[in-house]
Amino acid sequence: MPASERFIVHILDPTHMFVHPHVAEMIRSKIAEFRDQNSCEKPQ
Repeated sequence: MPASERFIVHILDPTHMFVHPHVAEMIRSKIAEFRDQNSCEKPQ
């Protein structure tokens, strides 16, 4: 990514990172979208 589009400030470990505040909500919505696409419902 070009420097102007990078939003990760620092990677702490494989599951935690610091990001710029203006992208936090976008990341949350993308995670929710991913989770919704990759979940299963119990058959009846």
